Amino acid sequence: MTKYALYVRLEAKPGKEQEVAAFLSSAAALVNREPETTAWFAIKMSANIFGIFDAFPSEQGREAHLNGEVAKQLMAKASELLAKPPEIHKIDVLADKLPHEPRSVGSSSRGA
Repeated sequence: MTKYALYVRLEAKPGKEQEVAAFLSSAAALVNREPETTAWFAIKMSANIFGIFDAFPSEQGREAHLNGEVAKQLMAKASELLAKPPEIHKIDVLADKLPHEPRSVGSSSRGA
């Protein structure tokens, strides 16, 4: 079960909105390499407000993500792209619904 999460609020500097969106879109490839990041979303809430929501089964997974490549790259670009430092909130997950593992070929109940 997912127990731990992060919500990160990002405010783009005027004129940097597209660069923030591009950075977040490209970060998915890095997150896909993190085995304990079980859910990850880059979101746009308004013209200049963006966010990241991600979830983890353990505190160790959350800490690994906070010390991982996405965080390092975001902090390296923060002064260039963001109006203020990222607001990082550690949150607890009370309940979740995640997709099941994909079925392997041949496990379908339908005929071929």
